[in-house]
Amino acid sequence: MNSYWQSLAGGLLIGLASWLLLAALGRVAGISGIASGAFAKPALEAGWRRAFLTGLILAGAAAALCWHAPVTAMRSPAVLAVAGLLVGFGTVLGSGCTSGHGVCGLGRRSARSLVATLTFMGTGIATVLIAHYLRG
Repeated sequence: MNSYWQSLAGGLLIGLASWLLLAALGRVAGISGIASGAFAKPALEAGWRRAFLTGLILAGAAAALCWHAPVTAMRSPAVLAVAGLLVGFGTVLGSGCTSGHGVCGLGRRSARSLVATLTFMGTGIATVLIAHYLRG
């Protein structure tokens, strides 16, 4: 399958899943909020969160098996830990993650999510440009 079709299918599935979660439960599909509440909330509230995360992991694993996911270079545990902490800090600072703001917030026409998404994207672009410049 052409990578463009895989990207289109993935984007459609993400949009459909976020819409279904909003329509069925009135919840926003922000992964950081779902993950943090999966173990911190009462059992009834945590159930759908755990199911959503399980589906996310299993669907990703199934897609990797079916369409031969590209192999990437492994990073050191220290780099991964620092990256995870930075992502967590950014999520708290931005009152949500890229999936919550970019997919769900923009779909609801949230001005706050537009500013957050522009900040995420601008920072990502700047990081890539700086890393590319430093590599020469």
